[in-house]
Amino acid sequence: MLAALLLLAADVPAFRLEGAPVQGALIRGMAPAGTVALTLDGREVPLAADGRFLLGLDRDAPPNAALVARLADGRELTETVRVAPRAWPIQHVGMARPAGGPTPEYQRLREGELRLIGAARAQRSPSLGWAQRFIWPARGRVSGPFGSQRIYRGGVPAAHHSGTDLAAAAGADVVAPADGVVTLAPPPRFSLEGNLVILDHGMGLTSAFLHLSSAAVRPGQVVRQGERIGTVGATGRATGPHLHWSLVWNGARIDPAAVVGTPR
Repeated sequence: MLAALLLLAADVPAFRLEGAPVQGALIRGMAPAGTVALTLDGREVPLAADGRFLLGLDRDAPPNAALVARLADGRELTETVRVAPRAWPIQHVGMARPAGGPTPEYQRLREGELRLIGAARAQRSPSLGWAQRFIWPARGRVSGPFGSQRIYRGGVPAAHHSGTDLAAAAGADVVAPADGVVTLAPPPRFSLEGNLVILDHGMGLTSAFLHLSSAAVRPGQVVRQGERIGTVGATGRATGPHLHWSLVWNGARIDPAAVVGTPR
């Protein structure tokens, strides 16, 4: 009986995950042999032909996530991904949150802009950039860390910082951190993001580069890691030249520094 149980246990395939499962992380994995579909908390996870996949853990990801593989023989295998919390930079501001809000005209403008951005992020290409080791898209120190947030008087939170800001000189080159397909490029110039380029790296992973002075790519263009895609600027809602780089996996906001490491 014991031998039979050991044989059965050895026959059960297993997940292989690479990377620490913490909030804001991008995890690489290999699905069990025979996997035909994969979900994370009920949402489809893109799966490469060889069984590789990515998991993006949002800045506010809950402590546990259910990773479920459906096998060709009908079995389902579940692994609980235990997500460690991170201590995000929080600034408590001793003043009330600024009163007022956007005008109806700006709200209509912004709704149209967000539809364009959402459509660009929703595009899916066969790019293999997701499988590469990412590089920083510009040289410079981190001037705005991912996940930081202001809390106004009375405990009223502002939106958290959804990307990483790199302090760089106006006109400095911005390069592709990995292979990708351009899904959005100027025009138009957005009210908040300014000149914006979005790259699809495949497998649900996209990069966005905000406030560019100029763009050197066009929608549909295939770019390679390290290829110039634009220049640093201060377009849109920016107080000075810098690059805001955001990484998103299937809607989950990912910390670029957790993927690449601290820039030199």
